[in-house]
Formats: sequence, C-alpha cells, structure tokens
Amino acid sequence: MEIEQKQPQLIEQFVKQASTLTLSSLPNLIVEATSHPSLFAFSEILAVPNLLQLEGTENSTYFELLRLFVHGTWTDYKSNAARLPQLVPVQVVKLKQLSVLTLAETNKVLSYDQLLQELEVANVRELEDFLINDCMYVGIVKGKLDHLRRSFEVQFAAGRDLRHGQLDSMMQKLTNWLDNSDNLLSTIQEKIKWAEMMSEADKNHKKEVKSRLQEAKKSLHHKASKQFRVHQESLYSEFDGEMDYEEDLSRSKRYFSSHIVHRAGYFS
Repeated sequence: MEIEQKQPQLIEQFVKQASTLTLSSLPNLIVEATSHPSLFAFSEILAVPNLLQLEGTENSTYFELLRLFVHGTWTDYKSNAARLPQLVPVQVVKLKQLSVLTLAETNKVLSYDQLLQELEVANVRELEDFLINDCMYVGIVKGKLDHLRRSFEVQFAAGRDLRHGQLDSMMQKLTNWLDNSDNLLSTIQEKIKWAEMMSEADKNHKKEVKSRLQEAKKSLHHKASKQFRVHQESLYSEFDGEMDYEEDLSRSKRYFSSHIVHRAGYFS
C-alpha cells in the first residue's frame, strides 16, 4: 500500500529532526509527528536518544504521549487523559485511526457496536463517514461496510509498531507457516509423483492392449488364410473327381460303341 511506502521517509525525517533539536523544542516536534496525516509508525522516533532525555523533565508528558501513539488506543488515552497533554483535533483523529488498526490486528469483522464504543462516535452515520473518509480513503485499511449487519469487514489493514515480544510471536507464526508450506509442498510432490506413475502405467497398459490387439489380428488373419486354403484345396479335389468320372464315362461309351459295331459286322 502507498501509505506504508511513505513511512520510512517520514520516519527518517522526524528522527533527524529529533536528533538535532534542543529539549525545549522536542514537545513541538512530538505534536507535529503525531499530527502528521501520513505517519502511523512512531517507535523509531521514540528510540531517539535525544527524546529519551525528556523523561523526568517538565515535558516528560509529551514523551509519554509519544509512547501512547506507538502502541496505545483512544481508550488508553481517555483512561490517562488527566496526566497527558490535551490533544488537538488532528491528533484525536490519528489516535482513533490507530485504534482501528489495533482492532483489525485480531478481528477481520468489526461490529459497529464495538467501534462506536471504542472510538466514542455519536452514531452509525458518523462512524461510517469516519471509516470511509479517515481510514479507507487515507489507505490505512480496506474493507466493506455492511449497514444491514452493522459491521465492517476488514480486507487489509496497515501494521502498527511491534509491541515487546510481538516479534517473537510473529517469527513463530512465520516458522509454523513455513513448516505447513513445506508439508503441503511435500504432499503436492507426492501427488504429482503418483499421477506420473499412474500416467506411465496407463501408457504401458494401452501399449500392451495395442500389442495384443495386433497379435489377435495376425492370428485371425492366419487362421482365415489357412481355412481359405483348405476350402480351396477341397474344391480342387472335388473338381478333379468330377473330371475323372466324366473321363471314365466317356471311355465306357467309346468301348461300348466299338463293341456294338464289331458285333454287327460279325452277324452280317
């Protein structure tokens, strides 16, 4: 998101200023930083050695205010308002924006009732205007307003400064995610290997069926050819038999005729 890309440059700008200003000028710097419309990360500014010197001085409340903007919410400010500097309107908006980001860290569906209470907004109309104009339009969150269900479905939320111990938790979550990814990848690879084996087995089966089919065709052709030859030889044999019979009959007729003629000549 564009808003997150702006953070390093803005942080560097305020860190340089905080490193060079006198202690008396630091409260104004803190007010300026916590009022900036595009700055939502403050831990690096809080860690500047020059600012740490505010602790124990008459301006230490400004240091505590900056600390609040690092991890705190609007509810936290209301609980400690008596010992903190009074906020200007832009700081109020900023702290309420940060409060929405904090809520979105653990819940992706925020009810209007919860938001109305946490942000101390008068009504649903003002709440929706705040979410649209001061959160989604600014780019710190993306989501969908559901007026009927009285809820805000968070699709994206910019991250706030990490709390103490939160980095270890994030590292553990990333480690678990990597382990799950490795397991999933291993399962996918096994499925691919199984699919390849099945594909190869299918190819071999088709090849074997084709080979058997060709052998069957050859066998049928051979049998048909053999039967045709046997039938043909049988026909030839019958034809030769008929020829022999006719020849014998012809010979008999010739013999009989000659014999009759001979006898006739004898009696004459």
